Amino acid sequence: MRIIGDRVASRLTGAFGLLIALLVLLGAGALTAALVVDRIHDEVVTQLEPVARDNLRVREQATRMHRAVRTYLLTGRAAELTAYRQARDEPFATLAAAGRNATDATRRNLAAQDRELRDYVRVADQQAKAAPGSIRAAELTEEAAGRFAVFDSTNRRLDSQLNGAVERDEDRADAVLEGSIVGIGVLLAAGGTLAVLAAVHTTRALTRPLQSTARTLDRLASGDHAARAEEKGPQEIRAVARSVNALADESDRMRAIEQERTRLTQTARAVGVRIREHLGVEQLLDTACAGIGEGLEAEHAFVLLTDQDSPLVRTARAWSSEAGLLPPEEQPIPPVPLDVVREHYRRGTAWCHNDLPAVLAEGAPLPGAPGSFGEGGLPRDARAAAETLGLVGVLVVPVGVGDEPLGALFLARGRRDRPWRPVEIEIAESMAAGVGRALHNALLYERETRLVDKLRALDKAKSDFLSTVSHELRTPLTSIVGYIELLKDEETGPLTPAQRHMLDVVDRNANRLRALIEDLLTLSRIESGAFNSRKEPVDLVRLVTSAADAVRPAAEAASVTLETHCPSRPLVLQADSDQLDRVLMNLLSNAVKFTPKGGKVTVRADAWDGDAVLTVSDTGIGIPAEEQERLFQRFFRASNATDAAIPGTGLGLTIVRTIVANHGGEMEVDSAEGRGTTFTARLPIAAPDETAPSP
Repeated sequence: MRIIGDRVASRLTGAFGLLIALLVLLGAGALTAALVVDRIHDEVVTQLEPVARDNLRVREQATRMHRAVRTYLLTGRAAELTAYRQARDEPFATLAAAGRNATDATRRNLAAQDRELRDYVRVADQQAKAAPGSIRAAELTEEAAGRFAVFDSTNRRLDSQLNGAVERDEDRADAVLEGSIVGIGVLLAAGGTLAVLAAVHTTRALTRPLQSTARTLDRLASGDHAARAEEKGPQEIRAVARSVNALADESDRMRAIEQERTRLTQTARAVGVRIREHLGVEQLLDTACAGIGEGLEAEHAFVLLTDQDSPLVRTARAWSSEAGLLPPEEQPIPPVPLDVVREHYRRGTAWCHNDLPAVLAEGAPLPGAPGSFGEGGLPRDARAAAETLGLVGVLVVPVGVGDEPLGALFLARGRRDRPWRPVEIEIAESMAAGVGRALHNALLYERETRLVDKLRALDKAKSDFLSTVSHELRTPLTSIVGYIELLKDEETGPLTPAQRHMLDVVDRNANRLRALIEDLLTLSRIESGAFNSRKEPVDLVRLVTSAADAVRPAAEAASVTLETHCPSRPLVLQADSDQLDRVLMNLLSNAVKFTPKGGKVTVRADAWDGDAVLTVSDTGIGIPAEEQERLFQRFFRASNATDAAIPGTGLGLTIVRTIVANHGGEMEVDSAEGRGTTFTARLPIAAPDETAPSP
């Protein structure tokens, strides 16, 4: 097997080595040709062409100078003489510049041109001094022409040499390029042929087993989970096939685990729904113990609960797959130390062991961290219980909410081929968390139920007490008020002013006490559900006028202006006239009581959008904004009223809102401290076909 693998590796190495060598040769050839062409190009660009341009420029400058001096001798124009003098030194500067880039042979030619040109300039300078048209000028012109011709011949010879050198370099560069192209083509042809041969041989050895493996992967990807690759061909490909098969096996295993997780999750959800259906602790424990035991296919399931007065966690429910729920007095397993449960709950870990008999037979401690269920081995009673039940796999999960555990969930199996798997442990922990929340809610519900029952009993006792006391106070108070009236009528003899004043004080306080008793009796009827309204047609305008007349003396005594604004037509309501009169009297008396001297109280009644709107406004002390939400609570009094020592019980507005609500209306309050208060009551107007108001 290894030899086949090595041959494949050697074949691949040879093929890739050949390709690499071919690439190296092609690169080296191309690089060499590029370097040669670059060197030739550099010679042409940096040496030959600059010198050729400078040589041509020298001839042009010398020709311009020669033409200027000849034209001066022929025409005598001074401008031509100036042009000659300006151009006299230019050729020499150009020759010097050309010499910096020239070769030795070229420099010799340039030096010759410099000498010949200087010889010519010496004659030309004499021409510039001769008189135009003179015999001397003619002689000098002939001599200058000869010297210029010598310079021109030397210059043109250099130009011819440079052009020839440029042409030769270009031909040489073309030859190098053509040669490199031919060489590269030959190498490509040879290398391509060898590469094709190597590819054919390699393909025959690798393609078929790879195609087989690829087809297997396609089948797996399309959902054919039973597909497996054939392990044939070279060693490397067989290794790939083995890896594909291993991945397929692992995928099957993970898919089975996921299916099991899905099944257990659905079971946990169903058990959770059944658990949440019960608010009682007993029913919840029964459902949790049986549901979790059946859902996780345990042979035994126990729910252990903590006891505030004990350091142990005891069995509260027991279930077995054969007998179902066991009677409460049966506890097949002994209690567990609370500290152990608390430690596992704090760490958020479950305790699991899948070979309990082996450990029990050896007498060794169960594996576990300090404080775990297995530290130091099981106690004697726990060992006896485990042997009696035939426990093999044990799973213990703490149950609780918040910082303290409420107990533990104990699950056990008696078969070695059914160990507790990680996915089952995960679902058991999830179920235990749900049981903890549900048990916590059930315990809270039981406590709340007991507390509500106690509060209801206390509230009933309070209501009975108020009713009894109010009735008992009513009778002697009626007698007191009656005798006060008799004394005021002087039936027992005349009264002195002091005696009459004392009787007025007693009468006023007796009436206040009677009003308090009436409020307490009304509040008692409201809380007991016995507060009813006897409704009949009532004119709200008449009630407002009557209540204002009754309160007006108290308003005048307090120096408060009382105004009424009512429509001329009746506002008929289906209502209890006595109760509405009580609403008006409470609101008006409060407004007068809380309004200082010089203030004003206004009562309005009007119809709006099918309702009768009753408003009582004052310019009194107002109500603090933060206290207005509690205004209609019984016995509540605003802080500024308490500070001002204004008397009151805090029951009037509670009764007012109850009466308005019993009549299908709504109460609103708008107040600002120091600027007054407005109470608004909206009451439905009676239908037109209802009976006319009583007189």
